[in-house]
Amino acid sequence: MNIVETAAGNPAFSTLVTALKAAGLTEALSGAGPFTVFAPNDAAFAKLPSGTVADLVKPENKAKLVEILKLHVVSGKHMAAEFKDKTADVATLGGEKVQIKSAGGALHVGGAKVGTADVAASNGVIHIIDTVLMPAAVPAA
Repeated sequence: MNIVETAAGNPAFSTLVTALKAAGLTEALSGAGPFTVFAPNDAAFAKLPSGTVADLVKPENKAKLVEILKLHVVSGKHMAAEFKDKTADVATLGGEKVQIKSAGGALHVGGAKVGTADVAASNGVIHIIDTVLMPAAVPAA
């Protein structure tokens, strides 16, 4: 299963899958890749202020939603072991860089902690994170 199919098959990603559909990114993330996706679970989206997700999935906010979601995707397949005991700035498909830092057995991406790493997909890998990353141009809610 590809990244979108893998996410759609996991009930913890229902909000992410809804957002990917609203942003029109399901086809791209179903492509050949490979991609590394730092996937916020439903609990991560629930941390956002009430109404934020409902607002973001509106058609008039598509560009903002795409910008946010592209911050969670990196070209190539990057497994957690690649970052063991180091820090790296990695360019996202959104054009911004996120810092990936591993220390003491924990992996962090931007302000998010990776809860489950290395979820395999046919076109890449998913790392489940506990916080939605926000681009610099989009204020954190």
